[in-house]
Amino acid sequence: MAGAKLDVIDRKILAELQADGRMTNVELARRVGISAPPCLRRVRALEELGYIRGYHADIDARELGFEVQVFAMVRLASQSERDLSAFEARVRGWPLVRECHMLNGEIDFILKCVAPDLSGFQRFLTEQLTAAPNVASVKTSLVIRAAKDDPSVPFEVVEERVREAG
Repeated sequence: MAGAKLDVIDRKILAELQADGRMTNVELARRVGISAPPCLRRVRALEELGYIRGYHADIDARELGFEVQVFAMVRLASQSERDLSAFEARVRGWPLVRECHMLNGEIDFILKCVAPDLSGFQRFLTEQLTAAPNVASVKTSLVIRAAKDDPSVPFEVVEERVREAG
């Protein structure tokens, strides 16, 4: 099981940092029940091992004027590894695309896009996305509202799986 090689302290560190990545090392150490120097060593090890990929602020896109959020379902003409990789590389260069996931089934990729307004998204759609090489079709769905937007890992499930495995 992935994550099983982490001990309970490592998992507590990850859960606490996920909830508040701005806390000091001293506060983190207090919350997980160890002293500050070993806590900092553990955090650095978790970073080096790739468990912690970075620290980010949760920015409200709408407050910055990005009023439109759209999911775009993209089907490619060819699914060769070269063509899939080329599409992924192209997507990384499009600022309006915030997430890109390859799927199985009829749709090859789903893109989460933001734009200041509908006309800005439409320009992106017609001038870049549908015009991109190998794009066979694009279906879009405008987000009306989000009932849940939580990119975090459910640590309660991780802990339950560890208990069941142990």
